[in-house]
Order: sequence, then C-alpha cells, then structure tokens
Amino acid sequence: MGLLQRICYGIDRITDIQGKIACLIALPMVVSLVYEVFARYMFNAPTKWSYDVTYMIYGSHYLLGAGFALLYKVHIRIDVIYNLFPQKIRQVIDVIGYIFFFFPVVIILVLSAISMASDAYNSGEVSQFSPWAPILWPFKSIMAIAFIFLFLQGIAEFLRAATILIKGESRGEN
Repeated sequence: MGLLQRICYGIDRITDIQGKIACLIALPMVVSLVYEVFARYMFNAPTKWSYDVTYMIYGSHYLLGAGFALLYKVHIRIDVIYNLFPQKIRQVIDVIGYIFFFFPVVIILVLSAISMASDAYNSGEVSQFSPWAPILWPFKSIMAIAFIFLFLQGIAEFLRAATILIKGESRGEN
C-alpha cells in the first residue's frame, strides 16, 4: 500500500469512526423531544430548554454527518449526465470540482465557523430563541469541527480521484 493510499485509508477510518459516533447524537435528541412532549402535553409543564437542545443536537448531527456522507458517496449529485462520460472524464470532473468548488467553499466554511465560535466564546453569546438562553460557543465549535472533518474527507476523495486520473486505474464504480 502506497503512501497516498495509507493517507486516504487513515482519513477514511477517522471519518468512519467520527460518523458512527455522530449517529449516536440522535439518541439524546429523541430523548429530549419525547421528554418535552410528555412534559408539555401530559403535565402541562413545557421546558425552557427543549427547543435549544433540539436544534443544537440536530444541527450537530447533521453537520458531523457531512464527511461520513462524502465517504459513502450519499450526497446528492446529478449522476444522469456524469455517468454518461468515460471514467477518465469523470475523474477530470471530480478533480476540477474539488479544486475549484469543494476546497474553496469548505475552507471558507471552516474559517467562518472558527471565527463564529471564537466570537461567541469571547462575547459570551447566548441563544436568543428561548428563555433558557444557553451559551452558543460549544455548538459553533462543533460546526467548525464538522467542517474540518468534511475537509479532511475531501482531501482523501481528491487524492483518490487524482491518483486514478494520473495512473488510469478504474475506481470500480459505474
């Protein structure tokens, strides 16, 4: 196994583990929603925290799953035209797409999320959506971490596409 393959495999492994852990984040969200429903409708005592907890957990779950979705190629993409091209043209499209679209956008997202998390931490920003008003820097930090994981997986996907393009190997996909 070559160096690039080991790097890709290592990133894939990190993304896979991180994605599986992110899947577990849905459990506390379900528990908080069920608790809120019972508290609100059975005991007429809604919580102050349920809305904030739900959107923060769901947002974290969604964002932390982005790299995992890229690894398993479950992001939405228009394959109707893409699959009409020969393998080499598809790899050219992938390499160009990563260089000119994926990396610039994800770098902007990473830097913006880091800046937002830092600003939220430094200012003590709290949520304005409920009376509970939780601090926001942990949630915004998770956003930055999620975009970093997405960026890492993008590196692995780019390296794979570039290697296949250069060596002329088949990816084994349709």
